[in-house]
Amino acid sequence: MECNVGTTERIIRVAAGIVIILAGLAYRNWWGIVGLAPLITGAIAYCPVSKLLGVNTCKPREERTD
Repeated sequence: MECNVGTTERIIRVAAGIVIILAGLAYRNWWGIVGLAPLITGAIAYCPVSKLLGVNTCKPREERTD
């Protein structure tokens, strides 16, 4: 997979994912599971939706292949 999520966006995605998961736990609601999507896409630096839309926030020097 090629990187299509830049560093700043990764930080935002991971933080948002954690906040959503914690809110789900705090309110004892299963919607906290939704927080896994931004958490995982931020952690692996790849988002399939961004790929479909042609969005790439990863700088050329950040590109990596896993």
